[in-house]
Amino acid sequence: MSGFTKQKQQLAEIIESALQVLIDQKQLELDSMPEINLEVPREKAHGDFASNVALVLAKPAKKNPRQLAELIVASLPEHPVIDKVEIAGPGFINFYLTNQWLYDVLLTIEQEQLAYGANSFGNGERVLLEFVSANPVGPMNVVNARAAAIGDTLAKLLAAAGYSVATEYYVNDAGVQTEVFGRSLEARLQQLANPDYPFPEDGYPGAYVSELAERLKAEKPELLNQDYAERVEFCRIWGIDQMVEWQKQDLADFGVTFDRWFRERDLHEAGALEDIIERLTERGYMYEKDGAFWFRSTVFGDDKDRVIIKQDGTYTYVTADIAYHYDKLKRGFTKLIDLFGPDHHGYIARMKAAVQALGYPEDALEIMILQYVALLRDGEQVKMSKRAGEFITLQDLMEEVGRDAARYFFLMRSPDSHLDFDLTLAAEQSNENPVYYIQYAHARICSILQQAKEQGVTLKQAKEVSLDLLVQEQELDLIKKMAELPEELLMAATQREPHRMARYALDLASQFHSFYTHCHVLSEADELRDARLVLTNCVKIVLQRTLGLLGISAPERM
Repeated sequence: MSGFTKQKQQLAEIIESALQVLIDQKQLELDSMPEINLEVPREKAHGDFASNVALVLAKPAKKNPRQLAELIVASLPEHPVIDKVEIAGPGFINFYLTNQWLYDVLLTIEQEQLAYGANSFGNGERVLLEFVSANPVGPMNVVNARAAAIGDTLAKLLAAAGYSVATEYYVNDAGVQTEVFGRSLEARLQQLANPDYPFPEDGYPGAYVSELAERLKAEKPELLNQDYAERVEFCRIWGIDQMVEWQKQDLADFGVTFDRWFRERDLHEAGALEDIIERLTERGYMYEKDGAFWFRSTVFGDDKDRVIIKQDGTYTYVTADIAYHYDKLKRGFTKLIDLFGPDHHGYIARMKAAVQALGYPEDALEIMILQYVALLRDGEQVKMSKRAGEFITLQDLMEEVGRDAARYFFLMRSPDSHLDFDLTLAAEQSNENPVYYIQYAHARICSILQQAKEQGVTLKQAKEVSLDLLVQEQELDLIKKMAELPEELLMAATQREPHRMARYALDLASQFHSFYTHCHVLSEADELRDARLVLTNCVKIVLQRTLGLLGISAPERM
């Protein structure tokens, strides 16, 4: 348990003991002990923690909230961690603590190192996180990149919160778009010898298709001698395989790897679609109408039933999606989390219906919808069209702004918020660029520690120095911010809010820069110097920990 959480729990127990005293003295009547909420006040003048317990209990206790707060405060037992208690406003109880709990935070950070903030909240629950899953008909673009950054960070957060996490990429390599891609590649292959060969009107015109055609011609020149259907099918399979490898490399360069790349065509070859239809039929959720076969998804709240087998006997994409999610659940995962783009809102109800129809609880599947990304350069939006082959790839983005800046900018806003990605700002190497500002804090710390080493000053352990010399406002604020990491991490994981960690990193860097401006380290007397070196090293650990969760490097020099 982190020092921050431990301190909140300790104060909650102290408040509960005061309430019990009032109950025993017949000054308060309660049917049950309430949950005690404690928050960090926005204004430092209001103490270290504040509770609204008097406001919450005022109505059931039939008392004025401020008068009740006075009774609670008068009944609080003495405790060495509490310096003073004040009542504010209509009845808030503000606790001012001694600094010892903050010094204990430094001991914890030093002991746990880069595991600081981890907890066992998830109790090992098996979670499968699927994200990106872009159609394998083109290189990774900026929309895919946002999903990659968010999904990868969320996986790291869930693992740190005690879940057993696996990541997966679903390759849609059996759909109509792959057939269009196959015809596009076949046409470009033909055009290498005959420029007048017609290109499909619905084809993919990007330059990458022409590049693939040149490689294919060099590798398999005899393909041109085969009939059209064979050429297209070979182009489809070969081309998709090449694109998948390309996508894997793009994502690896972005710091994202998956535990498994699941191929849709494997489902088809294994007869999984037929099996899922049979299972839904056995459970009474299939029926025939107008020559097609339908899934009765409205039973579970969907707005309409879904076609599973079309009139021509072919399967809809919904069929494969259901089969895929059933495969996930059969593998023993109890929580499936899917990250999808803004055009997938209609997907939620039908897939939750499918999960329930297969005999699993509705909450076994969770779908997060990520909003659009708009690229801005010098204040102007960058126009993109994937169909026209005009878009900025993930590799283009990393070449322009770097991997670290790209990841941070994708993570700095809530996943369900539209994101304006400022390319100009992301490329800047100044304190205006938030990721540069954060990394510079880490590099500055490394410089201080290196200077200490060169001066023959040994970095001592926290238990060996006089931590009670750390009494300046900037020092205490810095420790308080580090104390918040475990709770921020848990909230980011359980609320699916990885942007909390991006904001936390920026706040911590800001606190350190303020400390650096107001508090000297190496030029102070030995005891204070040693205490501040411990503090500085702890900030380094927490910054590394936070940047690691974000998938961003922590440079020692800049």
